[in-house]
Amino acid sequence: MNSVLEEPQVVDSKPTSLRILVGDDQPDVLEALRLLLKGAGHRALTVDSPAAVLRAAQTQPFDLILMDLNYARDTTSGQEGLDLLNRLHAEADAPPIVVMTAWGNIELAVEAMRCGASDFIQKPWDNHRLLETIDKQSRKRGKSEMDLARHVQRKLFPQQQIPLKTLDYAGKCIPAREVSGDYYDFLDLGSGKAAFLLADVSGKGMAAALLMANLQASFRSQFELATRDPLGLIKSVNTLFFDATPPEHYATLFYGQYDDVARELTYLNCGHLPPILMRAEGTVEQLKSSGTVVGLFRAWNGEPYRVSIGRGDTLAIFSDGVTEAGIESDSEYGEDRLTAMLASVRNDSVERGLERIVESVKSFDSGQQNDDITLILLRGK
Repeated sequence: MNSVLEEPQVVDSKPTSLRILVGDDQPDVLEALRLLLKGAGHRALTVDSPAAVLRAAQTQPFDLILMDLNYARDTTSGQEGLDLLNRLHAEADAPPIVVMTAWGNIELAVEAMRCGASDFIQKPWDNHRLLETIDKQSRKRGKSEMDLARHVQRKLFPQQQIPLKTLDYAGKCIPAREVSGDYYDFLDLGSGKAAFLLADVSGKGMAAALLMANLQASFRSQFELATRDPLGLIKSVNTLFFDATPPEHYATLFYGQYDDVARELTYLNCGHLPPILMRAEGTVEQLKSSGTVVGLFRAWNGEPYRVSIGRGDTLAIFSDGVTEAGIESDSEYGEDRLTAMLASVRNDSVERGLERIVESVKSFDSGQQNDDITLILLRGK
């Protein structure tokens, strides 16, 4: 496989304000918990019966449920609370559930966990431990959701190679955070043609990743247009992206269609960094800009250009996370270092060359990656 989404280098997991559903049949307990949670920056909805807990959970979104196991009908066994726990756990996308009881014992705790509880607190509770438990469950849920987002994003990147007789290629993305705002893709246009796309969406983190997914959907939905009219494709994608995103968001984008017979790349560079083309004999060219970024204005105007890719020529398409690596320490990787690395990998396979360049960029960053690193290499054969 020649396309990779690597694990992120930096994870930001600061605790956030939570919306918590609290269930207990004692008014003084509910008030004490409400005040404790409010003081910790959380928002609490308090209810006094199993039926009210279930009704609230089914009609409103919560980040966590904190509930008693013992209610007025049965104050010792915890069975009423266990029944409620089973019903809550059966709900789709149920939040973590922390249970509380004044009659706690090991058997009841084990049974509660078996029924879906995420943790167990015995009354009278310790405020510090209770808040730590809530924070721990919040982090677990956030990590689980982010793991799912990262898994989904992996599936959005190209999963297989398009066979070409005159071109080898490989791509890689290393997010700075859990998910990436960079997007690259390989599109099979049929009849010996393939498209190569690299985009950098404004912003970082989950918001940028969602915009990235929107941009990919815009391209994939216009697939038929891509085969006959690359300029029309970019104009259409620009309109779709403009209509679907806030006015301050946009994407820089490079899109190229390669003809396997003519050995020619027809490309549009939409405000993106100019790709570097190193010819087999060592001369260097930069692919000029075609127009502005996509998504910033309703209408996009520009023109496609063409460039040949001969045997041994190498084209590097990259995001600014490559050339701006190290910028936080007043020194950046820059185009000169990238060009030198392209020269040094000319005799490597594209896969090996891409790996060497990425490792060079990562080592220059000294482990402090601040932006997504995305790179595509094309090599004429």
